[in-house]
Amino acid sequence: MSDLPEDKQGTAEPELSGYKEQILPVNKSRVTLQRDLYFIGTTQRGYEVEFDVRYEEGCSPTETFLLSIAGCISIDVVHILRKMRCEIATYEMSAEGARNLTPPQSYTSVDLMIHVSGKGITPKKIDRAIELSLNKYCSVYHSLRKDIAVNIKYEIQNE
Repeated sequence: MSDLPEDKQGTAEPELSGYKEQILPVNKSRVTLQRDLYFIGTTQRGYEVEFDVRYEEGCSPTETFLLSIAGCISIDVVHILRKMRCEIATYEMSAEGARNLTPPQSYTSVDLMIHVSGKGITPKKIDRAIELSLNKYCSVYHSLRKDIAVNIKYEIQNE
């Protein structure tokens, strides 16, 4: 029996029980100045990220923002593909964000490229996984401004 229930349009949709049910309704973090413009960001679970405007000891907030987009979509896509009975041998997403050159220097577009290999991965399945992530599940993507273009391409290497 498949764990892909039929949705209202009659197309299979994977059930994302598990990690999506374990969210914290409120997220908290702390950013502490260490010296100059070097900060330590700490999550409520105790994980740390170093922020450094000079890029000598840490990353910039915009770099971690880009990672957050890629990370959120990647978690969804891999989980959905596994629910579709795909066997993923390797997965990597590269991300490139174009920014305004003048303040506030926000992102104007984000290009993501998925490189995935394994068994049972088809363009139809990965397109569906991406669509579900962008339209339903990815909380980071849904927190973006609506005028930021997010483009995703992929390359499948079946084994």
